This record gives sequence, structure tokens and C-alpha cells, in this order.
Amino acid sequence: MKHGFIRVAAAIPEVKVANCRWNINQIITLMKEAESRQVELLSFPELSITAYTCGDLFFQQQLLQQAKDALEKLLLASADTDLVIIVGMPIELGQQLFNVAVVLQSGSILGMVPKSHLPNHNEFYEKRWFAPASSASDTEILFNGQLVPFGTDILFQYGSLRFGIELCEDLWVPSPPSTQAALQRATVIFNLSATNELAGKHHYLRQLIEQQSARTHTAYVYASAGTGESSTDLVYAGNALIAENGLLVATSQRFSYSAQLVSTEIDVEKLQAERLRNTNFFNDKSDKSYRTVQAKLVRQEWSQLTRTINPHPFIPPVDKMAEACEEIFSIQAAGLAQRWRHTQVQTLVVGISGGLDSTLALLVCVKAADQLGFDRKRIIGITMPGFGTTGRTYSNAVKLIESLGVTYREIDIKEASMQHFKDIGHDPQLHDVTYENTQARERTQILMNVANQSGGLVVGTGDLSELALGWATYNGDHMSMYGVNGGIPKTLVRYLVDWASRQSDETSFTILQDVVATPVSPELLPAGKDGGILQKTEDIVGPYELHDFYLYYLVRFGFTPEKILYLATTAFAGKYTEEIIKKWLTTFLKRFYAQQFKRSCMPDGPKVGSINLSPRGDWRMPSDASLML
Repeated sequence: MKHGFIRVAAAIPEVKVANCRWNINQIITLMKEAESRQVELLSFPELSITAYTCGDLFFQQQLLQQAKDALEKLLLASADTDLVIIVGMPIELGQQLFNVAVVLQSGSILGMVPKSHLPNHNEFYEKRWFAPASSASDTEILFNGQLVPFGTDILFQYGSLRFGIELCEDLWVPSPPSTQAALQRATVIFNLSATNELAGKHHYLRQLIEQQSARTHTAYVYASAGTGESSTDLVYAGNALIAENGLLVATSQRFSYSAQLVSTEIDVEKLQAERLRNTNFFNDKSDKSYRTVQAKLVRQEWSQLTRTINPHPFIPPVDKMAEACEEIFSIQAAGLAQRWRHTQVQTLVVGISGGLDSTLALLVCVKAADQLGFDRKRIIGITMPGFGTTGRTYSNAVKLIESLGVTYREIDIKEASMQHFKDIGHDPQLHDVTYENTQARERTQILMNVANQSGGLVVGTGDLSELALGWATYNGDHMSMYGVNGGIPKTLVRYLVDWASRQSDETSFTILQDVVATPVSPELLPAGKDGGILQKTEDIVGPYELHDFYLYYLVRFGFTPEKILYLATTAFAGKYTEEIIKKWLTTFLKRFYAQQFKRSCMPDGPKVGSINLSPRGDWRMPSDASLML
């Protein structure tokens, strides 16, 4: 496996009902195509050698013999490859007929898994022809001179991963066999299926696969019968669906009359990381014992992923953006509203810079006030111009406060900062960390004291990305009485403000759109000669989209720097070179480890997504941990 990835495929061959010779040739053709794509594990649909819709022809000895002959041909064709192949066919055993998945590799059969649950309702009549797996008394079958493991108690070991098999209806029952397989540490499940199409059924099927994949922390590879099975009264569409931990990562084209091979990579390390964190996953032990069959590892040659790695893992999909933003915004406002109700303070005090973070915090304050039926004037928005404040951000801050109808205050910090420089003997021409942090702490002092003065609560504006990097002045903007943005990464803040602008009146919309377009800056150093922002955060610490990517995979899955680098170079190919990505990854890791002490005493704030750095919630890290790169 390369960085924990394996390449799998679901194949939908062109079949002719009851024509095993034709069908096996199509299967071999797709097998060879899978080889050319360097696939490691390949699955075909249920009864793919005979076709699923043979009906009473399954009782014909000629068909059963032709199926065996076809399997022998496939074994010969697979002798020169290490590709693991899974096909479906009827197998006669103990004077009973079973609907079986056959697993083979390099000319040998590794095992046969019979179908457990036979549908016998509505359009299905499987019990007319087949016996359920539970009725089999034999645990081995002699085929082509080889003694083959037979049963539902078989799992297949492929390197460090284990995979299991179920067939069609097995997924639709209350307790699918894949659940027990997952509890026996199977991380990939193959489902050989023949699911016909009905109006609305496809959507339900996708949900079913996604949910089972999520519940079991598995990759679920689903291959269902194609259009050639559309005989008599039923229509089949050829569904190949591959899900990973609840998300579909590859799908076929429905109702295609051509053969299809849907391949992608599965991140096994991600699945294992999910199970490692889910301490309840292995609580329910199965009394069922499993046999493990060893498969050979396919020789690895591929280096580039064919699947897409989302460069912005915190950003919702476009079609779900509005719904997600509304939900996130509501979580933030609900948390703040409860704190407001509980403390019974008179006001909320928030510093407004005209930047993204403080804008989002102010919008959340307004929503909380509206939800509680409080006068917006109980929110005090304070602008605190300093040495680096530009006309653009100052103007946006003032206009925004006025447009939202909250109380406006302006307190210039330049004179107080100069006095402080004099008090401590600092040269104001020396624009070092003391120069910058003096301003940040002066602003925090103002906010805290105005809160005392007005019987209020200071609402923090710092976001999740800043917490990860420690990009905050300790006991300055690092501190507040409730941090509403602490669970929101920087890349998401911009989308939330943009979404909020579209829910606003025309005046607020114009202001908010300009805030969205403003470069991220703490504005602690003097502006340029043109009055524009000179101190741009991303020029100093690196692009936030990279840092948020690193944060996601480091905290969510615990991936190594090498794997994060591999994923990032794939996700940002064409935008950043590997050298640049590696440079900022090193910066991120050094800062993340060195700045834990700031996170260890961060204020309360609402958890919004799957990643949070609160020491009282998701992230408990020693402040003095060593970093080895």
C-alpha cells in the first residue's frame, strides 16, 4: 500500500442471460483493463458468470456446467496476475444450489462466500432456486481439484487490510453480515448485487451504502447488474458505487449499454484512524468465529492517485453550502445566546476591525440578540484604530456597526500605546513583536474594561486556524469571555460572511462583500504609502488554505507529515509546488506544537465541526510536547 491507499474497482460487464461463454469473455476483458489500471481488488456483480435473471434455467445442468467451465477459463486467464477478482455464480453443493461470490487470485480460488439472505418477496423469487448460506453443512468444496473454503465465516487478508463479502439483499436486512465482518476488523466490504431499478430506489440505495460504510468505518464496494439483465419485467441500470466512511468516492453511469470499470483508491489508514478514535466500535463482540484466508499483495507501481482529494475539507459542497452555513451560523448564535441568558449580562462587547473574523463575530452577536428578542443596542461594537489601521477596514467597521443597528464606540489606541512604549522604554520606531503585541493587548484591555463598565461580556473573534497556528497575542486577542469563532477555520469564515451578506439588506450586503474581498491582516504595522494593507498574514505564515488542509488531516486522522505532504501535493497540484507545500507544512507543524500553551487556556466557545482544539473537548495535548520532523 502507498501511504495507506489501495486501488479497488467495481466492474459492470455486458452480459447475455444464460450465455456463460459470452459473459466470461466480457469479465476477462474487464479483468485485463483493471490490470492496466493497476487495480488490486476487483469485484463483479452477483451471478455475473450466468447473469442474475436466468430464472428456472438455474435448474438446468447444462447452465451449471457451463458456469463451471467459464470459471475454469477465468482461473487460467488470471494465472499470470496477482489481481484479486471476485465474481458471482451458482454453485451446487450437497444437493443444494447456492448463490456464491467466488474470490480468486493467480489461477487459484481463495474462497467461496454464499448469500445469506435470499429475497422472496415482490419481484424476487430467489428461494425458488437457491438455498440460504445457513443451510450449508460443508465448510469446503472440491472444485477443479482444489479444496476451497466455503461459507459466510471467511474473511480475506490482503497485506494489512482485511476484506469481507456480502451479496445484494445481505445489505438490506436489519443486521447485515458486513457489520459482523467489520467487528472482525474487515475494513473493505465488497457487495455483489443485482438490484433492479424502481422510481426513488436509487437514492435510497446510495443512502444505504453510505450509511453502512459510515456505521462500520469501511470502504464499501458495490457492483450491481447492468442493462443486459433487463429481461421480462425488470430493468437494471448497472450501479457501481464505492463509498469510504460514509461518502461516495466513485460512481458509474446508470443505464449505460457499454461495460464499465469504476476504479479508485481507498484510504485504509483513514478508516483505521476512525476506528482508533471510536472507543465503542469494538464493544459489540460477535460470537461468530471467522476463518482468514491469505491473499498475495499486488506489486505496487502506481504513484499518482486517480481520486480527487478535496483541497478545502472544511468547505461544504456547493449544493449544500447554504444549508451548511445556516446550520453553522445557528450553532454559533445558539451557544452565545445561552451564555448571554445564563450570565444575565447587560451587553455584549466585541472589537470590530473591519476584517473577516470580527465581522463574523458581530453577525453572530446580532443573530443571538434577535433570537432572544433583545435590543441590538445591547451589543457594543468598538473600533480601535491603531498604527496599521487602513481607511478601507476602518470604513467597513464603522459602516457595518451602523448598518446593523448596534451601539457604536470608537477608541483610538495610538496615544495609549505610545504612553506604554514610554513606560517600558521601548522605541516606537522599532516595529518588533513588542510593538505589535502592545496594540493587541491594549485593545483587549479596552474591551474587558468596557465590558466591566457596561455590565457586559467580551465576545472573542479569533478562529480555529489562528488557534492552530498560535497566531494570536497571548492575553491579547487570544483572550475573551466567550469565543464564538473558535471552531471555525479561516477558509470557512469567508464563506460564512459571504452567505450572511446574501441574507442582509442592500447596504450591509455591499459592506460585507468588501470585507470578504479584503486581505487577511492583523494591521499592527503601519500601512503602505498608498494607505493600503502592508502586513498580510498569509505572506508571513503561509496560505490559510494549506494550513487548514494540514490541520484537518493532522487532528482528524493523525496522519504522518509524509502522508499529509502526499495528500497536499495531490490536492493542490498546479497551484503550489511540492517545495512550497513542504515549506508551509514544516511551518505549520512547528507552530502547532510550540503554541499549545495558548490553546490550553483558551476561552469557552461552541464546537461547530468534527475538529475542535478546546482542551475541554476534542484536543488534549501537553504544552511541552516535542516535535520530530
